[in-house]
Amino acid sequence: MAKRLKPVDVVVVGSSWAGGVVSAELSKAGYKVVCLERGPKRVLEDFTGVKDELRFTNRFELMQNLSHETITSRSNIDEVALPVRTREEMMAGTGAGAGSVHWAGATYRYWPYDFEIYSQTVKRYGKNKIPEGMMLQDWGVTYKEMEPYYERWEKTAGISGERDPLGERKSDYPNPPLKESPPIKLFKQAAKNLGYNPYQVPSANVSQRYENPDGEVINACMYCAFCTQYGCDFGAKSDSLVTVIPTAQKTGNFELRTESYVRRVLHKGGKATGVMYVDTKTGQEYEQPAKVIVLGAFTFTNNRLLLLSGIGQPYDPKTRQGVIGRNYNGQFNITFRGARGFFNDKKFNLYAGAGALGGTFNDLNADNFDHSNLDFIHGGAVELRQYGDGAIASNHVPAGTPAWGPEFKKKSIHYAHRNVVVWYTPAIMSWWHNYVDLDPTYKDDFGDPLLRVTYKYTDQDRAIAKFGVEKCAEIVKEMGADIVDKDDIPQEFDHIYQGGHYAGGVIMGSDPSTSALNNYLQMWDMENLFVVGASAFPHFGGHHPTATVGALAYRASEGIEKYLKKGGMLTEAKKSNIA
Repeated sequence: MAKRLKPVDVVVVGSSWAGGVVSAELSKAGYKVVCLERGPKRVLEDFTGVKDELRFTNRFELMQNLSHETITSRSNIDEVALPVRTREEMMAGTGAGAGSVHWAGATYRYWPYDFEIYSQTVKRYGKNKIPEGMMLQDWGVTYKEMEPYYERWEKTAGISGERDPLGERKSDYPNPPLKESPPIKLFKQAAKNLGYNPYQVPSANVSQRYENPDGEVINACMYCAFCTQYGCDFGAKSDSLVTVIPTAQKTGNFELRTESYVRRVLHKGGKATGVMYVDTKTGQEYEQPAKVIVLGAFTFTNNRLLLLSGIGQPYDPKTRQGVIGRNYNGQFNITFRGARGFFNDKKFNLYAGAGALGGTFNDLNADNFDHSNLDFIHGGAVELRQYGDGAIASNHVPAGTPAWGPEFKKKSIHYAHRNVVVWYTPAIMSWWHNYVDLDPTYKDDFGDPLLRVTYKYTDQDRAIAKFGVEKCAEIVKEMGADIVDKDDIPQEFDHIYQGGHYAGGVIMGSDPSTSALNNYLQMWDMENLFVVGASAFPHFGGHHPTATVGALAYRASEGIEKYLKKGGMLTEAKKSNIA
């Protein structure tokens, strides 16, 4: 039987950027906040001296153990979904700081086009540009409204960067960009030669010691190359462990409870009353009452908790009605496709690097180029990243090289520091047949249904990926590569969830019939329940999602404060612009 605990003002589920920002802002405002994190306690000292590629890159030590809870996956609505069983197939962060601990650090804002994608597409190209079945809709908020929240998050995180020549921002980044290495210089020059506008990738690997507005110190990046899938023992990669979590803890109004697995949002009479969770160390169930509930977890968790709790109308692909599970999207194996160049006479130091050390340009992103004669909408960023090659994972050889033997050995040694990759990060649109619901067969350790993902690629996905690969190959050729190998375009979804960038299912908008949340991420159906994170994205833009998650978290925090003072819905419902 669940043990009832003392009520608090706010319960937050999840301790990454979404849950962390909300926890810090509401604690600073004087509210009593409890944050529940399913994974173990983590502090920076846990990562001291830990530069172990085998443990973290190959064995995924920071990721969720899928034997307790996972997802099931299928491509079509008439198929039986099967569980995703290994961390090679799906990465999901867990533990204090969660996904913010193991992220690379690339930090982009979404474009004005993203927030009004339906309206702007129809205005420029007409309704016929939108294919039947594409669930294209405006977000219910504009870039102009979002910019102050982007700026707040960038200052909290100490983002290092330079202005995008094509971008719209009022202020500079709080820190200068990371160093421009020889491969980045070569990439930028090649891009300029072809008429593009390159700049340095904005980075949460901080370029200099920085104290943020809350007084938290982030150290300077050492270019050690252990960023992606690692915690930063230098405290030089901005995550919730070095920013918003300690800020919340200093207020005396905040408690972080780790190894606390939330199973239900409790509700009565149209309002949330608390959450039910299990202490996974003891097996004890607890009921934590609160005035406001915030789901600030991973996309899969936010969706699953609403479905398990019976909150909101589940999406039905046959009628295309319902809102929970709708517009599932994200970056899959068809994204991050591009071209790798091999050089005979140029040699680079590829062991040095950082998660977001790189060059990029946005001339082929959003609606920054004419789509009139193209068979897709939106676009993506072109990037070169110098992550820092690992000794195990780095063994690139030109296509056609045998997979073993003397020739392989000779070429792998020769090209170890003589290759670069340029990739495209295309936007992913939402479709009527891509959604999430509860699996009728498979369950977790507690007997609760797993989340089921139904997803397949479309002609739009394949067309935009092909376009990006060709453009990347042109860049690599212009860089002077002697051999240019282009990535193949996968025709069908392979059920690999490796990127960690998944979104939608609990989307924001202005119309309760097509969205679950208003533009403060407040549930239309339950006014004291807020759902914060990438699960709110109606589509996935042509960039990494973290800055937009952080900005939305600041906006949601503002809305929650308003709600705690006055109650009621924070925005009025209206008919949305939607395909």
